[in-house]
Amino acid sequence: MKILFAAPENAFGGFLGMIRSKLPQHHFEATGRFGIDTLKGFDVLIPTMCTVTRELLEQGDRLRLIQQCGAGLELVDLKAARDMNIRVANVPTDISGNADSVAEAAIYLMIGLSRDIRGMAKGLANGKMGEPQGRSLSGRTVGVVGLGGIGRALIKRLKAFDVHLIGIKRHDPQKAGKDLGLEWAGGPEELTKLLEMSDYVVLCLPLTPESRNLMDRNAFSSMKQSAFLINVSRGGLVDRDALEVALASDAIAGAGLDVFWEEPPDPDDPIFSYNVLATPHIAGSTDVSMQGIANAAAENIQRLEKNREPLYLKYPET
Repeated sequence: MKILFAAPENAFGGFLGMIRSKLPQHHFEATGRFGIDTLKGFDVLIPTMCTVTRELLEQGDRLRLIQQCGAGLELVDLKAARDMNIRVANVPTDISGNADSVAEAAIYLMIGLSRDIRGMAKGLANGKMGEPQGRSLSGRTVGVVGLGGIGRALIKRLKAFDVHLIGIKRHDPQKAGKDLGLEWAGGPEELTKLLEMSDYVVLCLPLTPESRNLMDRNAFSSMKQSAFLINVSRGGLVDRDALEVALASDAIAGAGLDVFWEEPPDPDDPIFSYNVLATPHIAGSTDVSMQGIANAAAENIQRLEKNREPLYLKYPET
């Protein structure tokens, strides 16, 4: 089979090489960029961060499977794929090590902002020892928005930091709160309450039409001035302009971002002149998670080869 990897050859820590080594009988091609020119002649698409439209899918004269190398499928037209009998599958975060890796990165961003890592670099460069003074996580309140695989992995790790944990979950938040040992849990309609209580707001939920621009001007106005926003999920959850206003007006203390409103973001974007600690969409990219994702994706391609139904199929919401 011919498999198209919609990314540079060495993207995501050499993911293409990992999955290629597991499926040597198949032919892989990389687009060389986060874009797709044509799907003609390919049996499988690994879309990575590319938009997959109905018009693009119509070019796929033999496409049978869209297999994401991760969980996110918000850029794939699921309805069009279903109409064309193309299977769409992802790799859930909690089976591959991805959720654990993202949780670790979220804590890195929290600590980096709390200890003022940017200020540290300036102090060291200017020969100033003993400053800046940082904030301890102990005793702070962390609001986790989204209690799926990533949210659960984050909560598990944060308990060791002696923080107060609260959360938002779309379905049955009280049960989730009890199961996870949270001090408070609410539904999406109670987001404002979480924002008002939290010293750190960590976004761990998928991007959907309902969650797009979840963090808008009203949301930022509900946060403490001393609070930090951490986004390790999807850039579309945050209204970029609203975030800049919040940072410029000191409505919040800073932001830790692994995902952005456009990817890659413009490095000269003025938003980075504020207290923003940014990483290039690598929260889930570790040796452990990439091997786990490669194993799951390879298994689905092997199932397709044997005319078996792939695992972790996703369907459009009706």
